[in-house]
Amino acid sequence: MAERGKQDDETKRSPGNPNGDQALDQYLVKDPQRFALNLARTIEQAGKAAAAWAAPRESGELRDQLADPAADMVKTFNKLTEFWLAEPTRALEAQTRLFGGFMDVWANSIRRMGGEQPAVPPPPADKRFADPEWADNAFFSFLREAWLVTSRWASDLVEQTEGLDENTRQKARFYVKQLTTAASPANFVLTNPELFKETVASHGENLIRGMKMLAEDIQAGHGEVKLRQSDPTRFKVGENLATTPGKVVARSAVAEIIQYEPTTDKVLKRPLLISPPWINKFYILDLNAEKSFIRWAVEQGHSVFVISWVNPNESHGRLGWEDYIEQGLVFGLDAVEKATGAREVNAVGYCVGGTLLAAALALFAKTGEDRIKTVTFLTTQVDFTYAGDLKIFVDEEQVTALEQAMAQKGFLEGTRMATAFNMLRSSELVWPYVVNNYVRGKAPLPFDLLYWNSDSTRMAAANHSFYLRNCYLENNLTAGRMELGGRTLRLSDVKVPVYNLATKEDHIAPARSVFLGCRFFGGEVDYVMAGSGHIAGVVNPPAAGKYQFWSGDKPEGDFDAWVAAAKETKGSWWPHWHKWITGHDARTVAAPRVGESLPALAEAPGDYVRVRY
Repeated sequence: MAERGKQDDETKRSPGNPNGDQALDQYLVKDPQRFALNLARTIEQAGKAAAAWAAPRESGELRDQLADPAADMVKTFNKLTEFWLAEPTRALEAQTRLFGGFMDVWANSIRRMGGEQPAVPPPPADKRFADPEWADNAFFSFLREAWLVTSRWASDLVEQTEGLDENTRQKARFYVKQLTTAASPANFVLTNPELFKETVASHGENLIRGMKMLAEDIQAGHGEVKLRQSDPTRFKVGENLATTPGKVVARSAVAEIIQYEPTTDKVLKRPLLISPPWINKFYILDLNAEKSFIRWAVEQGHSVFVISWVNPNESHGRLGWEDYIEQGLVFGLDAVEKATGAREVNAVGYCVGGTLLAAALALFAKTGEDRIKTVTFLTTQVDFTYAGDLKIFVDEEQVTALEQAMAQKGFLEGTRMATAFNMLRSSELVWPYVVNNYVRGKAPLPFDLLYWNSDSTRMAAANHSFYLRNCYLENNLTAGRMELGGRTLRLSDVKVPVYNLATKEDHIAPARSVFLGCRFFGGEVDYVMAGSGHIAGVVNPPAAGKYQFWSGDKPEGDFDAWVAAAKETKGSWWPHWHKWITGHDARTVAAPRVGESLPALAEAPGDYVRVRY
């Protein structure tokens, strides 16, 4: 009997259950009545979430007339299926590989009873599987390994499918990644040991809080889920975001022009005019005192002006690129000249704000507008041959459906674009917050960058349609087919010096794509590649001591060859850029008084940036 008891104890403390009954106890509901009551309250909150989703659709405020993502996904997967089913041996081979993977997982689960390690270790940086139970508990280990085997098998099918054009393959990769990421056992209470234990320990109260937050987020998104990535109560634009002192000195229908207070007695003779993207708000360049490119540029002696684009409503629907150039860029140049008396300007364009600036420079070459003497592009594409992951959402069918949807109100809701950007990195920007907010029922931590990311803006219909068609669909700017102001534009007419910054890990404006765009300009181009991605690689203050950048010869020939030969420099690219600017003109003048030549309309950061819908 004593021997049998010893065997029972060993069984309880087997590798699949290392802590015996104590480990099992974590998963047992202690108060079934309380747990059942909380589940009922969770269902009640789920009803409120469903009502928040249905209300704007029933009232006609929201109509789901965009191209059905599921239909596009099915169409994409059909092309994969055609290849694998064209010959029975292919399908059999694929099924055999998957079945073999499952058998390995099953056999490993049996062997693990004897103490062996997992057959399919998770990626070392995958925080989803950080809980020790994913390795120590046989059940959860099996779920994780089976999911990893399935995910890798599905990804391999995409890569091994022959005869796919690159756009379809890119879509297939994206859809497979979305499905496998969504199906991760880490996302569900019953298949995630950490969530399971938290739910049992709180008697299901986490589910009530989570469903309540979901209802609030759907209501805030007017029928769409406006995913909270940061605590919105901890930030306020103008108080702890966008705090660099300055004044709005001009305002048009599409832009406010902000002039920042100099902090040096002398400033560079050429003021700096920044054209940020209108897809997000400009204060990504002025998050806080430590991360602000604007504040840093002011401290280096630049006389800084920034265009703050309007957050559109119905009245802006017909405003296109010509309007944004005339009422934004030209309007900004006029404001700079009136405020400082300077006719020569250094211009900076970020992302789509840079694409607009490039097109404007080609137009200015035709019209004789010559006030911009140097131009800096930050993660800006002018050629879209190798455009980033956003091409997944852009084809004729999807753009046509998008235009029909925008025609109803004159704009595209900001939540639509925010969702598209987040889905490109769903394992980092979607599912961790879905789990944290709606399953754990916890408010996200305050993070200024993610607050900015969620502070989305609408897209004016004519503006957005022109951008998608002329850039992503037809690549007209570098092909010499884009027309603005009745003129056909050619980037080869742009002779001003160009500082062209890409970032190594950018998935929106890939470094290779930015490199290719360099060859279309007609003057001197300096190409620089910073470490990290679309945002972190740009917003990298020198004091942080992070990342690096690469500089080298003229951006000609093969991109990989240029990278291999480039010089790597640790730290921020900002000082390198400032040296480039002063290398073209280091003359200084007395710092202007803000609000003297042009009366101040408002304190920075202005009114347009505060508009939220």
